[in-house]
Amino acid sequence: MEENMFLSTQRVIKEALAKLGYGEEMYELLKEPLRVLTVRIPVRMDDGTVKVFTGYRAQHSDAVGPTKGGIRFHPDVTEEEVKALSMWMTIKAGIVGLPYGGGKGGIVCDPRNMSMGELERLSRGYVRAISQIVGPSKDIPAPDVFTNSQIMAWMMDEYSRIREFDSPGFITGKPLVLGGSQGREKATALGVTICIEEAAKKAGIELRDARVIIQGFGNAGSFLAKFLHEAGARVIGISDAYGALYDPNGLDIPYLLDRRDSFGTVTTLFENVITNQELLEKECDILVPAAVANQITRDNAANIRAKIVVEAANGPTTLEATKILTERGVLLVPDVLASAGGVTVSYFEWVQNNQGYYWTEEEVVEKLKEKLTSAFHRVYELAESRRVDMRMAAYMIGLRQTAEAARYRGWV
Repeated sequence: MEENMFLSTQRVIKEALAKLGYGEEMYELLKEPLRVLTVRIPVRMDDGTVKVFTGYRAQHSDAVGPTKGGIRFHPDVTEEEVKALSMWMTIKAGIVGLPYGGGKGGIVCDPRNMSMGELERLSRGYVRAISQIVGPSKDIPAPDVFTNSQIMAWMMDEYSRIREFDSPGFITGKPLVLGGSQGREKATALGVTICIEEAAKKAGIELRDARVIIQGFGNAGSFLAKFLHEAGARVIGISDAYGALYDPNGLDIPYLLDRRDSFGTVTTLFENVITNQELLEKECDILVPAAVANQITRDNAANIRAKIVVEAANGPTTLEATKILTERGVLLVPDVLASAGGVTVSYFEWVQNNQGYYWTEEEVVEKLKEKLTSAFHRVYELAESRRVDMRMAAYMIGLRQTAEAARYRGWV
């Protein structure tokens, strides 16, 4: 039973705004993005044919400041998904206190079956198609699923050509030589790690030797496994799209990191593989769903045997499952808080681009720790004082910033 991401996001937004004391008008304003652009991008393929791709850019709210959010290249991209993700970006920015609203983009394509030349032509075509509504003070894209610093570099170059001036602040997640920030690539995983450390303290769990299961071994999952292994935790399970590896004594993480391919696949090299679903239900101290949506549902929430669940993926736990886990005393750290490290360091990159002055990796990490630790405590304390689950508390804090900005502007 898959939960509709867009409708469930609207449900939480409605309840959060009601708990904050806002009227129906505020919900009407924030329940959908302010604007959504659908574009068609003709691309000449290597074989000489022209293929036309569909792309989207959603801007949820610019009440606080420019919108901000990634661009994903994936065969399953839909307008509804892009809209829901733009709403989440507003909430993430509000939780961490960034001067942004949420944005999100996507192109329906499968980059795994495309050459570098085709990807470059697609990336540049997308920027040409959306160039009217984006820019360093309008809407700032970033990498997301199946996009990387090279794709960001092509997009920045195309935007700079259109505008006829160098615009590093137009996009984040760029290579360092083009104005990227130190620490950007591992920012999401570092943010999740900071939230895990704080959650472990609250639950009275010593991170050293804690048993951790990570579902997913892509960019976030693999960096997470590395950080937690280095922190002395025992990573007893990891998975990819093809199955899962489990060893109660702890897996050899450096070996697995060495063997994974660029799409995070590693289990195909092993014999005794279990399913993703079996892995989720193994006993552990900390469970990190870092793969895809709708993994913990009402069907399996009662079988989750973890003390802490920290969401590194987008929407891995349904609303019904959130309720079941919370009632069972599991500390659930929601995605909008746990995965806010990426947008936070993207914000740092934009600030550095605007200043023309760049920070060391130590400075970036220190600033990220400060932002996410205080965000975690704000959400945790609100959940305790208002007796709501962590997801509701995160939405309340995340939406308050945009709702107040809209109120002061006289929109509502």
